[in-house]
Amino acid sequence: MFCSPLFAQKLTGTVTSAGKPLEGCSVRALPANVGSSTDSTGHYSLDLKPGIYQVTFSAIGLEKKTLSVQLAPGESRVLNVDLAISAESLNEVVVTGNRGGGRTKMESAVPVDVVSVNSLSGNTAKPDLMSQLNQAVPSFNYNKQSGADGADAIDYASLRGLGYDQTLVLINGIRRHLSGYVDPGEAARGRGDAGTDLNAIPEAAIDHVEILRDGASAQYGSDAIAGVINIVLKKDVNLFTVNAGFSGYDDQKYNTLSYSDPKAYYTGKKFDGQTFTLGADYGISIGQDGGFLNVGANYLDAGKTFRYAPDEPLSRERRAFGDGAVESGGGMYNMEVPIKGTNTVFYSFGGYNYKYSEVYAYTRSWDYLGLRVNPTKFPTDPTTGNLIFVPGIMQNDAPAGAPFDPNNVYYNPEEDVYMEDLSAAFGFRGKTKSDWQWNISDNTGRNNFHYYGENTFNASTPYVAGQPIQTRFDDGGFNYLQNTFNADITKRFKSVAQGLQLSFGVEGRYERYQIYAGEPNSYNNGGATIPVQLYKANGQDSVVIQESKAPGSEGYPGYQPGDAHIADRGSEAAYGEAAIDLTKAWLVDGAARIENYDDFGFVATEKFATRYKLTNNFNLRGSVSTGFRAPALQQQDYSNTNTTIGAGGVLEYEKTVPNYSDVAKAAGIPKLTAEKSVNYSLGFTWAPINNITVTVDGYQVAIKNRVVFSGVYSEGDPSFGNPNTPGTLNNLLLANSIQEAAFFTNAVNTTNRGVDIVIDYRKHWENQHFNATLAGNLQDVIINKINVPATFRGSASDSANFFSDREQYFLKYAAPKAKFNLGLEYGVDKWAFGTRLTYFGLVKELGFGEVAAPANATDQFFPYVELDNGSGEAPEIFVFHAKITTDLYVSYKIRKNLSWDIGVDNLFNVHPDEDIVKGSISPTSGVSSFGDSNSGGPFESVQMGFDGMRIYTKLKWTL
Repeated sequence: MFCSPLFAQKLTGTVTSAGKPLEGCSVRALPANVGSSTDSTGHYSLDLKPGIYQVTFSAIGLEKKTLSVQLAPGESRVLNVDLAISAESLNEVVVTGNRGGGRTKMESAVPVDVVSVNSLSGNTAKPDLMSQLNQAVPSFNYNKQSGADGADAIDYASLRGLGYDQTLVLINGIRRHLSGYVDPGEAARGRGDAGTDLNAIPEAAIDHVEILRDGASAQYGSDAIAGVINIVLKKDVNLFTVNAGFSGYDDQKYNTLSYSDPKAYYTGKKFDGQTFTLGADYGISIGQDGGFLNVGANYLDAGKTFRYAPDEPLSRERRAFGDGAVESGGGMYNMEVPIKGTNTVFYSFGGYNYKYSEVYAYTRSWDYLGLRVNPTKFPTDPTTGNLIFVPGIMQNDAPAGAPFDPNNVYYNPEEDVYMEDLSAAFGFRGKTKSDWQWNISDNTGRNNFHYYGENTFNASTPYVAGQPIQTRFDDGGFNYLQNTFNADITKRFKSVAQGLQLSFGVEGRYERYQIYAGEPNSYNNGGATIPVQLYKANGQDSVVIQESKAPGSEGYPGYQPGDAHIADRGSEAAYGEAAIDLTKAWLVDGAARIENYDDFGFVATEKFATRYKLTNNFNLRGSVSTGFRAPALQQQDYSNTNTTIGAGGVLEYEKTVPNYSDVAKAAGIPKLTAEKSVNYSLGFTWAPINNITVTVDGYQVAIKNRVVFSGVYSEGDPSFGNPNTPGTLNNLLLANSIQEAAFFTNAVNTTNRGVDIVIDYRKHWENQHFNATLAGNLQDVIINKINVPATFRGSASDSANFFSDREQYFLKYAAPKAKFNLGLEYGVDKWAFGTRLTYFGLVKELGFGEVAAPANATDQFFPYVELDNGSGEAPEIFVFHAKITTDLYVSYKIRKNLSWDIGVDNLFNVHPDEDIVKGSISPTSGVSSFGDSNSGGPFESVQMGFDGMRIYTKLKWTL
């Protein structure tokens, strides 16, 4: 009934830095809370009603600028802005909610990488955050595992060649909880480590990632020995973003479908590992004072891969070697609400993520050339001992039309893992009238890790004719919960020298770890036996004996009631930090922290860092600090009992003995205590010309009492005392029906040395741009000392086995000796073309050893294998020489709000070297290197991985 004129007010302009267009700069107008970001030419546009606005321009690494703008009805204005390089707080990871900008902070006293997830994810086939960071950040290392049970299902990463649990993960500056999983010596990488699964955080919710490559325990507490990864969530409002992608591997050389007899291996598709990803993010404003709620969610569905080596014999260990299938999904929110009339903001963030992973264990064969005779692991007729063939699970690789022969039958147990991850944080932050900034928060997170056996058997369960054979088992699992309370205050005094910042804080943390048992059939011994013909020597007649069938679900036996356990602990901490600009050129920073843990006591850490500007474009920086890592509850309290068939068909129990047990005490394994480190860092930042930055940082990290997984020890070892003497290790092993035992222990002192190099060049002109980035790391790990308890010094073999040569190689080669990434991109108009070359340095591993070392060997306990030509033995060292992979991509902006990316990773289908000792691959000898690696397959999980060339396409839609 009424009409009124509508007036369009538009605020437009260009944002630059040092006179160059700035892409991805956040532009927000308050109180309307209307936001946008600049395009590749630095241009932005806001639609506003008449009124007065405070317009803020911000980008990572640059000074934030806020200007007042008044718009009259119908008026449009042009507002151009140039942002200066930031001189922000230089000692700690800075939580900023804006995207874009440079990736390295030139003014910092310690090296920090800032990686925009938006710019990173589009130009790679890699669908997850971990593998994307692996190609962008020096000294960041991640490899997908295979043949390592639970480690196949989880994604851990490390910095500077250290352990997964020696890097602290934060979200919005607040400590993230660990996974419930700890690796009990199964995986090649990170054996004995706990860690944080970064892929449980939806990528669509992440704005950028800040990676501090320096020890930071004095500021953040436990785990920050190698550095800190801070994931900053999005704050976007009124912006709906959808990302969809599809990729797959085209590896025709090593795909099992290329094998001459497809029945000999599990097979999938010629174009396998097909992965679909979908991500969405949207934010809404709350109130008129800048409040917001942003929600991001992701879904991923990845298929299996199957690989073999055409120049190796038919695998005796892995007929289904490759990456497992993964389905995951979840969401995360980020919220801030200013409280009207105050300087206080309420904030909260959190989310839920699930992951389902389906991986294959080692192959079970009835008989393969006499090498792996495993009828005890198959369901059989209780009277005749004949195999019960189960279609759909068992495979028969006999030629077509050949009579049935159980010696041609094999199967691969599957391990299904279900993970759930929940977290929620809330807090208040504000500022007093005297400019003291304060922040109070509470954060709770929980991770649950649940095993299931699928397409497998508990062979010891007696077969009943006409009754179905159980093929799926609930194996139990574990979970971890963490609650963290923080209170922090800080203030900057501008009048003290050139500026003084004081910070203080306290932290309280509660942790809870639980192991829960599986169903009885997943671990029990059903009592079934199989008749086995035993041949006697010296002309005696052969006899038939009843051999015990293997108990528990094959692949991964369930956790037993004796393993079930609940443990918890609390800790309290306080810290103080002072950063002062003594002059405009010289920054000095010092921090100290004290912590007290219920289980191992008190620890104190300190840090000193400084930066000096020699010229306007050249800075020297360095730091020295002490650090620590509290032993994880997962390491202190992990317990697992595996059952095996020993000599003469005798059932044996192999147990990972928890640190609190009487058995561990009798073994001389002390209670776990904190790992302690001394960190040194020295480097420089340099901007020789416009648009180019160079950072070089050398480091040394010396760690005492690293927590590792010991060797396996057998009951009856004469070094462990008379079994009839109370309190001896042998006596306790017998009393607990344990034939073999292993432990977590503070066993090793190490030193990591290396250098990180980042060179970045970015040039924009007219409608074109060119970017070049070289990021690299050189590193080495030295084992200074192995702390062997007196109990294990009774014999040379016991001492050597405590932390064996094989385990030492896993530690020393936790990351390649070198890794360099060169990225080049040229863009014109709506097109961008790029390539990425990644150099992976040398890696070595050892096999298990098939024969004794020769008499003249310096190390009698080093693993050896026989050479096929009969010339003797050779050290079983798998050498993975340096390799280079090549990636290509093209991006096209179809419309202003729609872009399309296509490309290929590992264009030339490069693989690591095969895990064999040349000249020792005979499948008939049983003492060769063939299949004697950690994975049991043709490749190890090193360098670029073993899946080969990957093709992808992605679409990004913004509305």
